[in-house]
Amino acid sequence: MRLLIFAAGWLLLGGPAAEAHGFLVRTHAPAWTFDPWVVVPLQLSLALHAAGTVELWTRAGIGRGVRVRQTLLYAAGWLALAGALVSPLHWLGEQLFTAHMIEHEIVMAVAAPLLVLARPGGAFIWAFPSGMRRELGQLSRAAPVRAVWAWITRPLTATVLHGAAIWAWHIPSLFDAAVMDVGLHRLQHLSFFLTAMLFWWSLLRRANPGTAAGDLFVTMIHTSILGALLTFAPRVLYSVQTAGALRWGLTPLEDQQLAGLVMWVPASTIYAGAALALTALWVRRSGAVWKSGDALRAP
Repeated sequence: MRLLIFAAGWLLLGGPAAEAHGFLVRTHAPAWTFDPWVVVPLQLSLALHAAGTVELWTRAGIGRGVRVRQTLLYAAGWLALAGALVSPLHWLGEQLFTAHMIEHEIVMAVAAPLLVLARPGGAFIWAFPSGMRRELGQLSRAAPVRAVWAWITRPLTATVLHGAAIWAWHIPSLFDAAVMDVGLHRLQHLSFFLTAMLFWWSLLRRANPGTAAGDLFVTMIHTSILGALLTFAPRVLYSVQTAGALRWGLTPLEDQQLAGLVMWVPASTIYAGAALALTALWVRRSGAVWKSGDALRAP
């Protein structure tokens, strides 16, 4: 069963035949991009989640251990991630800065929170044999592992790490270098994704809603500033990334400005929406605590 699930995921992403970003001859028509350093982890994560879910549901019944809602959230997050990194959007991102920015925002502001909400850890663990599950459980409870995890998932730490990754990779020379070098490009995407996962996990799984809303607001502000800097820059800052803009009817400066707007408006809207939802939850919980205490004091 697990082999069949893995094979299905492999076929879903087209198998190993296609070339990877950075190795390929650039085509003039939209194309799917099959980088094995991206495709294989995507396939493994899908196969492990499916296998673990099937194992749990076989033992305990559908919806037990892993809820149906979690499975749907994982599927949505996985599809968003795969769509950003493998679909023609990734190919277009090599041609246009605007498309590249859309790709990054899908990874950080769409796929990451959906995957965190799915809480896939349980399904992943149950994909392994029982002996390995015990070993993984013991490893996760080891003091050094717990200490490191506790530090990197502190809301402040995760927010700073994610913000640092965003600002560092948008240094023009570093961003253009990542466009030219496949290894740097992989590292860029990996750092965006991993720090986004830590960021959303710390806010949705560890922080109280008020703190989470505050960190989201801070992130919205500093990414908006970065987006505004790109939008209103009087000259082209990313000469390599915007070099192909003319083929798409845009000047390099217009491409940079649109990319800045993508970071500034749609991404900030997601952060603001999440912050408002968490603020509402915080107010509701605060109200519930006050009512409960008030009722206890009533004669």
